Amino acid sequence: MTAVAETLDLLRAWTPIRSVAGDRDGLPRMAAALSDWLVHELGATLVPGAAAADPPIVHARLDLGAPRTVVLYNMYDVMPADPAGWSVDPFTGGEAELPGLGPAFLGRGTENNKGPLAGMLVAARRLLQAGRLGVNLEILVEGQEESGSGALRRYLATDPCPAGPADAVLFPSLCEYGGGPPRIYLGFKGIATGEIRVEGGAWGGPAAAIHSSNAPWIANPAWRLVSALAAIAGGDTGTIGEVALDTEAQAITARLAERFDPEAELRFRLSRRYAIDGTAEERLAAVLATASLNLSTLRTDPPDGKAVTPHAAAAGFELRLPPGLAPDAALDDIRGRLRRTGLSDGVAIDLADAYPGCRFPEAAIGVAELAGTYRNLGAEPQIWPWAIGSAPGYAFARIAPAFLIGGLGHGGNAHSIDEFVTLDGLSRFLRSIEGWLLRLGAPSLPDTPGRET
Repeated sequence: MTAVAETLDLLRAWTPIRSVAGDRDGLPRMAAALSDWLVHELGATLVPGAAAADPPIVHARLDLGAPRTVVLYNMYDVMPADPAGWSVDPFTGGEAELPGLGPAFLGRGTENNKGPLAGMLVAARRLLQAGRLGVNLEILVEGQEESGSGALRRYLATDPCPAGPADAVLFPSLCEYGGGPPRIYLGFKGIATGEIRVEGGAWGGPAAAIHSSNAPWIANPAWRLVSALAAIAGGDTGTIGEVALDTEAQAITARLAERFDPEAELRFRLSRRYAIDGTAEERLAAVLATASLNLSTLRTDPPDGKAVTPHAAAAGFELRLPPGLAPDAALDDIRGRLRRTGLSDGVAIDLADAYPGCRFPEAAIGVAELAGTYRNLGAEPQIWPWAIGSAPGYAFARIAPAFLIGGLGHGGNAHSIDEFVTLDGLSRFLRSIEGWLLRLGAPSLPDTPGRET
């Protein structure tokens, strides 16, 4: 059986398990299925205590007595899905022919991230069975990545740390985003999530919804919220500040700009224009260095009132922070802006969760090996100083000097209708993960195009 066929078998078995946040049946079922596979198919040993987390963490070890140890990290939680509009039932999955892309497997989690999870395990097993796996493996799979990784972060923060030490951490993923050049990120932005809320009270505004004819003399919490948001961050992007790129980050950004295609990125982001002007390098530097307050929801209470002044209004936010800018410092700055503009009364910032960004040097173990694997499989990597998105890489800093997201392969529509991975992309993904593991196990492996198979 081919590696792709083995991976598809796992996807067919795991896609129907609804491992969605809050599902008290699906999450533990998925964790149990993973644990069973790791023990009986890979011969790994489960680490006691991890499964007691909520949701369960799957933590396993395969000690081969090798000089290097690699952590393979992944996630088993997926986003909710309504069958409406899908070509297949999202929690059954199935193969389909996608125009311009060829054969693919569709289903919730196929791209983000059950497909890569299944593929990384198949790749490890095939190398082990062939006697070619030259590294010790530590496997960590969580069920809360889509909602902040709180359980995993607490687990890794305990003393002594239950994982590591290791030479590198890899989060295997389909990194040919939009079908473009595969990316390697040398870090991640941090994030703070929560809600900015205004309620009627001593500052003004009603204690319950009232008739909108009172607008001239009774303050409206919705207008107060709009004023507060404008004071925090003007313009269309929610920019609240930026950090200075250091020398290495500047050099990496300059190299990236030479091959970066701004128009392809716009198409990938389903957009028609950028909110900022400048060259490719200037735009890249801005998106990397900027701290931005994204507004994901805006609502009033009552939510569907007509001809009323609401008694409360709120905005859900994600504050994304480049490495070096701590969440506490950024939130203190936001509160200071509200005080200076006289808007702090009645405006509350309710923080749900936060963690800092992180970065590591390009010379860290695992980076050159991943880039070399890409090149040997015919793909030139795009190396970024850090990702513009967030991942809990900082929690792994006490385990290993590098936390990478990596892997060839084309998937798409994560969090959306008809989430997919192409079968050709899945084949490339499997070869890239096998190739990276081979290189970590044999540091002197030469660059030979097509070697990774």
